[in-house]
Amino acid sequence: MAKIHPTAVIEDGAQIASTAEIGPFCVISSKAKIGEGVRLLSNVTVMGDTTIGEGTVVFPGAVLGGGPQDHGNEFQEGARLIIGKRNVIRENVTMQCGTPKGQNPIRGEETQKLVTIVGDDGMFMVNCHVAHDCVVGNNVIMTNNAVIGGHTRIGDGAILGGNCAVHQFCRIGRKAMIGGMSGIARDVIPFGIVTGDRGKLRGLNLVGMKRSGMDEATIKSITRAYMYLFKGKEDNFETRLAKAKEKYKNNDLVMEIITFVEDAVIGRRNILTAE
Repeated sequence: MAKIHPTAVIEDGAQIASTAEIGPFCVISSKAKIGEGVRLLSNVTVMGDTTIGEGTVVFPGAVLGGGPQDHGNEFQEGARLIIGKRNVIRENVTMQCGTPKGQNPIRGEETQKLVTIVGDDGMFMVNCHVAHDCVVGNNVIMTNNAVIGGHTRIGDGAILGGNCAVHQFCRIGRKAMIGGMSGIARDVIPFGIVTGDRGKLRGLNLVGMKRSGMDEATIKSITRAYMYLFKGKEDNFETRLAKAKEKYKNNDLVMEIITFVEDAVIGRRNILTAE
């Protein structure tokens, strides 16, 4: 049977796994689903139709599943927040459910509506904010006060530095790194590193690539492709993109970057380019 502190308020209908722990002064809605081994330490508010995956730990003051800060859609029937497994959600983090406008789709994917999705094994430090209709991947780290606007997509393994702000509808590619206090108003390529008060693409996240197990030859091939695409002087960017697509068609990691850029073009979106 779940360990529930007597001061916690659990609405009828809430589904709480037998190994979960609900600490003092927590409030859990009737539609909430709390997985095995989840720990809500104290003063955690779980609102609406919110799912928290097994092994996730939530620190005091977090508010999960609240209505989106999207005027007119604050109390939508059927809106959901889905949080994956083994996340660490620190003090005063907010994560909000989706809207009828739906998520920002990528090529070949149907738009999901009324749902915000957070993956597995992430760490969300103090005062982070995940807005409505976001899709956050696995192993993401959001440092203190990092905030992402509605419909944002964060790729697996991305790191968002303290006090950075990502504009709504932006995409942050896999294993990209955003520097502290950076404002992001355009898409960031996979493996990119961005710094500056108005974020600029400075290069590749070489440290993150090494930590993920990429060998030197792989990193060099990605670096060469990056330098050609974003630093090259010949032709224009569109022509270099087309040539790189042919040249690196058998390199899956470079093609991940190229496909990401192509998706931005197809969606008539802006993407951060190097200075």
